[in-house]
Amino acid sequence: MDSTMSALLMTDVALMSLGGIAFMLGMGVFFVRYFLRHMHEDEAREASKRQG
Repeated sequence: MDSTMSALLMTDVALMSLGGIAFMLGMGVFFVRYFLRHMHEDEAREASKRQG
C-alpha cells in the first residue's frame, strides 16, 4: 500500500491523472450548479409572466 501511494503521488503521469480527475469533477459540480441556477431563474421568470 505504501509503494502504491508513493507511486500515485510522486510520478508525473499519476499527478497529471489526479489533476485531470479533479478538474473533471470540478467541471461537473460547476455545470450542475450553473444549470440548476438557470433553470430556477427561467422558472421564476415564467411564473412572474403568468401572474402579471
